[in-house]
Amino acid sequence: MSGNSPLLVRKVAVLGAGVMGAQIAAHLINANVPVVLFELAAKEGDPNGNALKAVANLKRLEPSPLAVKERADLIEPANYDRDLGLLADCDIVIEAISERMDWKADLYRKVAPHLGEHTIFASNTSGLSINKLAAVFPEAQRHRFCGVHFFNPPRYMHLVELIACSGTDAGILDELERFLVTTLGKGVVRAKDTPNFIANRVGVFSMLATLHHAERLGIGFDTVDALTGPLVGRPRSATFRTADVVGLDTFAHVVHTMRDTLPEDPWHKYYGIPAWMRKLIEAGALGQKTRKGVYQKVGRDIQVLDLKSGAYRISDGKADEAVIEILKNKNAAERFAQLHASSHTQAQFIWSIFRDTFHYCALHLESIAHNARDLDFAIRWGFGWDNGPFEIWQSAGWQQIAGWIAADIAAGKAMVGAPLPSWVTETSRMGVHGAAGSWSPATRGNQPRSTLAVYKRQPFPDRLLGEERQYGKTIFETEGVRCWHTGDDIAIVSFKSRMHAIGDDVLQGVQQAIAEAEQHYAGLVIWQTEPPFSVGANLKKTSGSGSKAPPAPPSALGKLFKNFKREAESLALKAARQLGVADQLMAGKLAEVEHLVEQFQVTTQMLKYSMVPTVAAVDGLALGGGCEFIMHSDRAVATLESYIGLVEVGVGLLPAGGGCKEFTMRAAAEAKGGDISPFLQKYFKAVAMAEVGRSAEHARELGYLRPTDRVVMNRFELLEIAKAEARAMAAAGYRPPLRAKAIPVLGRSGISTIRAFVENMHAGGHISDHDQLIATKVATVMCGGDIEGGSLVDEQWLLDLERRHFMELIATEKSQARIEHMLKTGKPLRN
Repeated sequence: MSGNSPLLVRKVAVLGAGVMGAQIAAHLINANVPVVLFELAAKEGDPNGNALKAVANLKRLEPSPLAVKERADLIEPANYDRDLGLLADCDIVIEAISERMDWKADLYRKVAPHLGEHTIFASNTSGLSINKLAAVFPEAQRHRFCGVHFFNPPRYMHLVELIACSGTDAGILDELERFLVTTLGKGVVRAKDTPNFIANRVGVFSMLATLHHAERLGIGFDTVDALTGPLVGRPRSATFRTADVVGLDTFAHVVHTMRDTLPEDPWHKYYGIPAWMRKLIEAGALGQKTRKGVYQKVGRDIQVLDLKSGAYRISDGKADEAVIEILKNKNAAERFAQLHASSHTQAQFIWSIFRDTFHYCALHLESIAHNARDLDFAIRWGFGWDNGPFEIWQSAGWQQIAGWIAADIAAGKAMVGAPLPSWVTETSRMGVHGAAGSWSPATRGNQPRSTLAVYKRQPFPDRLLGEERQYGKTIFETEGVRCWHTGDDIAIVSFKSRMHAIGDDVLQGVQQAIAEAEQHYAGLVIWQTEPPFSVGANLKKTSGSGSKAPPAPPSALGKLFKNFKREAESLALKAARQLGVADQLMAGKLAEVEHLVEQFQVTTQMLKYSMVPTVAAVDGLALGGGCEFIMHSDRAVATLESYIGLVEVGVGLLPAGGGCKEFTMRAAAEAKGGDISPFLQKYFKAVAMAEVGRSAEHARELGYLRPTDRVVMNRFELLEIAKAEARAMAAAGYRPPLRAKAIPVLGRSGISTIRAFVENMHAGGHISDHDQLIATKVATVMCGGDIEGGSLVDEQWLLDLERRHFMELIATEKSQARIEHMLKTGKPLRN
């Protein structure tokens, strides 16, 4: 790259095949970027043995760092003894070895002579000085050196901190940011070259403050985690479980970096780990990676370290109901006022950790970040908080909170006595985020968002609390949907129902949107303002509340995919929990259910045969009917973290919105006049086992996405790319596909073949009688019914089969029992 030339990344090298290096390489492969993974040469056998071992381990990790596990084989292994010549062809080299300045310096001296003329060299250090690291490089190469700090696990964590050294070329940083944002799907924050940068500096301090106040108030670790997780808008791993996941040794290292490099910091005396944690580390109890840390699992029991006894006990700590009631208050000002005023130990604990974190952020903002927006996004994207510290403070009433903090400082209740910066208490200040940008103490003004061209691809970037946003201009709005546009020729339809479940109102709205698009627009995009895409059919006919949908459940740090077969079933049950069919079933309102199924089929057929191109823009969960919407749209554009599947079998039903029909048609098309069986069996397995894609690429392998569908890495670019797809199809003279009138099906012979397999499963005790019935009905639909093999049918024939067998299943006592049991308990019933 030279002058104004764009950065063309043909290959990347990662130096270091440890936990972070190997997973960074995995995510590069996820993004179709060729990568060479370097490690020390093995002392025996294949010189690349250490790198190969790391690559093999990637396939075993859960949650998986790979979109498709087989992609690990595309990572090229290398070693420093023989393969340094490979670096010359790499456009970016990312160093990810241990956090030792001397080790990094030795490696830099070794590899620098082998770098290409335009190679960008970036360190993945979590907190060492970028300028000190850059000084090791020859002066002629320093303009291509910077820090690029990924967060663990790299596939799932949105944040990357980009840190320049004093000599880094500004144009190189801009191009690298474009690559990180679009190609790797990251949220980039430009950090200053200060110890631990932004996210680790603030996030680790917040954990230290939690440690301090837990010990001060005598609150158990498990109770702390009950209080500092989702109840306060943070991940389920909360505080001490997070420390175990990160590794107690890694946590200690980051803390010691702060201790060693920030001697003048007012909080310096707190930059240390307590004696109990030191003992655990010395004993090798490092957390999750050693299966013992603050927590350990014994049999089925989760045990937690008890400081009073020094032994482990059953983890049963809970938040007090009175405190839970306070935290449930959606009015942030009232919530914090109640916490501040309460004498309850747990309430005082929560107020204390927020107070000291607010104090810390205010005092250090100028030295560690360019503005308040960067600090808040760093904590949200790097530590998984729902809102950043300044967002929380602002929403709770800036002046009121500032006054309480100042009073606690004066009274000696805060961790340190340093006063708040003067800008905090300016009488006109209502917060740090607004329409003009976010507050920057260094410039004494508000800084707008980046104007780099890459962000023009994000019409609706991640929003900060307090920022106003209007999603385009409304075309029409109903109880179920809003149809709108952004001033161009593409119509957009968004669902208003909770979790974007599909009921009668949504179906009618989508039908109206299609009609509107055919009359006045070049295409139609289905896009939700927040994930998930859709959890599927809602037979209860919920009215759209317009409330913000919660994030998609299968998050990277949550439930993905320790046992994927079991998890797919769990997702099926969770999705079906949204179905809300039990009340209608028990009331005998099967006619209403059948009407909804008919309307579902009408809608999916309208999507498929619309006179304008239809595009499903998918992010997060897309289950059941949501998956069928995708399968019937002309094109799907899905983020990598999309979890797509037909899951109806998990609650005793079968797909009836055209999903079985589409798979039957695809199998026939792929057979190209030959044997349909192997193609259909693949699709039958996906439906019968309620398989859910672990990623969009995995969903493509399962058949839910087609080869022509797009996978994008950054969810904030999703809408723009989906609109571009629709516009391109329209510009090419789009015509809907011709209706298939002669679809070859397997008929009785295909049903018999599948039934034999199902009967063997039943005879072996792997499935129940009702499982066997469901699987047989799926096979009957997908094989075209009880007709001669090779018969030709049309789409309506297959749709009618779907609807009939769906209604037969939903009328059975055992399917109803499965649905009712799941609704009551959230657990599967294998009857």
